[in-house]
Amino acid sequence: RSPSATGMSSETLLFDATWTVAGQHHAGAFVARVAPDPSDVPVFPRYDLGAQFRLLELVAAHSAVPVPRVHWLEEDHTHLGAPFFVMDRVDGRVPPDVMPYNFGSWVSEATDGERRTLQDAAVAVLAALHAIDVTRVDVSFLELDVPGTTPLQRQVAAQRRYYDWARGDRRHSLIERAFAWLDAHWPADEGPTVINWGDARIGNMLFRGFEPVAVLDWEMAALGPREVDLGWFLFLHVFFEDLAHQFDLAGLPDFLRPRDVAATYAARSGHRVRDLPFYETFAALRHAIVMARVHARRVHFGEAECPADPDDVIPHRGVLGRMLDGTWRD
Repeated sequence: RSPSATGMSSETLLFDATWTVAGQHHAGAFVARVAPDPSDVPVFPRYDLGAQFRLLELVAAHSAVPVPRVHWLEEDHTHLGAPFFVMDRVDGRVPPDVMPYNFGSWVSEATDGERRTLQDAAVAVLAALHAIDVTRVDVSFLELDVPGTTPLQRQVAAQRRYYDWARGDRRHSLIERAFAWLDAHWPADEGPTVINWGDARIGNMLFRGFEPVAVLDWEMAALGPREVDLGWFLFLHVFFEDLAHQFDLAGLPDFLRPRDVAATYAARSGHRVRDLPFYETFAALRHAIVMARVHARRVHFGEAECPADPDDVIPHRGVLGRMLDGTWRD
């Protein structure tokens, strides 16, 4: 079966299995991540399940980050019609995306102290991931094959390439304006290079109580500055808070505040967080491209139509516009 909260980037299958090896009985509960069919308008142009499998092995071996144990990688298309890998199924609860956790969920119903426990534990996961010494392990498979002399330059170049692929024959003036803004506000010092989770957010963590027990969804992983993950981590909450505001809901304005997250991260990692407005804007840009592609999927499946203004497919166009204008604050 597929989980009710599965995303659109890869197909997720939950299953139980029993088997016998040399007369010995085995059983387990597993998850298979299957690459999407290219004809289904996938969110991303490429799905390197081998790299995801290898990264999960690396993170498990070299950090305290809780990741599911991976078992098997199958890159032959003939069995399921697409490459897939299999990992342990971990029980836990997820801060939901639909409806967002700040609209009314176990997260919003928790006490302030419980949410702070969740917040600090999630930030500790980022600090533990970034503590992996990339000079002592082989991370070459995380290098982005695009022009650029630094990891951040290559990440932005990869997003330009992604935008050109995702937009089809439409242009999004807000996204192109955001790329120009990044060029004009580039950090003076990118800092040390670490493994970026890529899709770093609480919605990609499984929790027991308010402690994370599994970190999921690594298809956006790459090498880059620490703040790439922190910017995405913070912006996704901003995105949900903006939606709550649009629906006249209270939201969670005291949760995942940048100054609190930055202070906790610094205490856990010893690294002073820098240039967060740049990285939050980069996250808003990345998310805008994803949302444009998601809308293209909806059009493909007859669930939506193309608006007259292409930027209307970006749900957070107001937030991103204020970021670029310098009128947005946390």
